Amino acid sequence: MTEEELRRIRAARTQNWYVLYTAPRAEKKVEERLRERGVECYLPLHRSPQVWSDRVKMVDKPLFISYVFVRSTETEALNFVRQIYGVARVVFYNGRPAIVQPSEIEAIRAFLEQAANHPLTVGEEVEILSGALKQVSGVIQKIGRNRLRLFIEQIGVTVTVDLSEVAPVKRLK
Repeated sequence: MTEEELRRIRAARTQNWYVLYTAPRAEKKVEERLRERGVECYLPLHRSPQVWSDRVKMVDKPLFISYVFVRSTETEALNFVRQIYGVARVVFYNGRPAIVQPSEIEAIRAFLEQAANHPLTVGEEVEILSGALKQVSGVIQKIGRNRLRLFIEQIGVTVTVDLSEVAPVKRLK
């Protein structure tokens, strides 16, 4: 047996994280079907405001659209395409199913946990606490690591401010 054949046999028996590409908007169903079969999988979700004509609601959306991570053997991952409705294909890299390192999965989990603990969301109104625009309120358009992009409707301007320079606007109900 050649070295390449031995490597393939070992890879087929070893459990790794692989990436499944799903049909459009089928990520949650694919995750549900995998879990029903007892397969370890991970669908990173983030909370985001969904705007309809009559309301705004916070919904969980996939961080990576049409992708689900699955921990299995290579053979199992390849079979999921035929066995799990909604799985379109396995993501390949250099002619082999792409393997995601456990440290990368943990980094995604840590990122989402940190983001969940962040008290501000896009679309939320905040008040600037210091500087030339002190006590002016604006709506968050984008959240960076330490900065926010705000739209200030009163003057029709978009500005970037430090996170530490704003506070959520408290409205009386």
